[in-house]
Amino acid sequence: MKTMRSSILCFVVLLLFAPLLCAQDLSKYRHFTLGMSLTKVLERTEQRVADVKVVHDRPTLIQEVTWWPPNISETSLRSDGVEQILFSFYNGELYKISVTYNPSFTEGLTEGDMVKSISAKYGPATIVAPEIGSATNAGYETKQRPVVSWEDAQYSVNLVRSSFSDVLGLVLSSKRANAQADLAIAEAVKLDEQEGPNREAARQKKQTDDLEVARQKNQKSFRP
Repeated sequence: MKTMRSSILCFVVLLLFAPLLCAQDLSKYRHFTLGMSLTKVLERTEQRVADVKVVHDRPTLIQEVTWWPPNISETSLRSDGVEQILFSFYNGELYKISVTYNPSFTEGLTEGDMVKSISAKYGPATIVAPEIGSATNAGYETKQRPVVSWEDAQYSVNLVRSSFSDVLGLVLSSKRANAQADLAIAEAVKLDEQEGPNREAARQKKQTDDLEVARQKNQKSFRP
């Protein structure tokens, strides 16, 4: 009798925790994980610090790295459907991964086909996706039309389609870090607008001063 009760208890526990055991990790995309350091991403993409773009350096450091996966040696096509990946960093921490798919690999595929393929990795999708703003790289210049989202308490994965080029993409983000980055970017834009006139005046003054230094030097050395 005690053995039977124990078996029933184990069965109930398995039923309760089965969804958790089967839950997919929305923080991962292939070999990359949200929260990774900039250094680690550079190592895995074999890129250099010189490839890092500083979007804003105040009030918080916002950086980006664009990576094009290497070509197959025998053909000019990519090794799979990924055209490029934009990595976004907040204070050196990866908070967003924006994937642009190569149109030649998604040609003819319906949104349903894409959802089915992505759901195999991330589990059942949320049909109504949240609105996603545009990013800063060329593949995401225009606003994206959300197709489907996969979400949990910490992360979101969104299949999007460009409203301009009809190119499909996937955007993974940390909800916490993404919200913090959005606030920091808004503050940085505000600071740039406020300090813009003073910066332009300082730039023009430096340009004038440099020109005068060159003039003084050339006055002494120039011979007709």
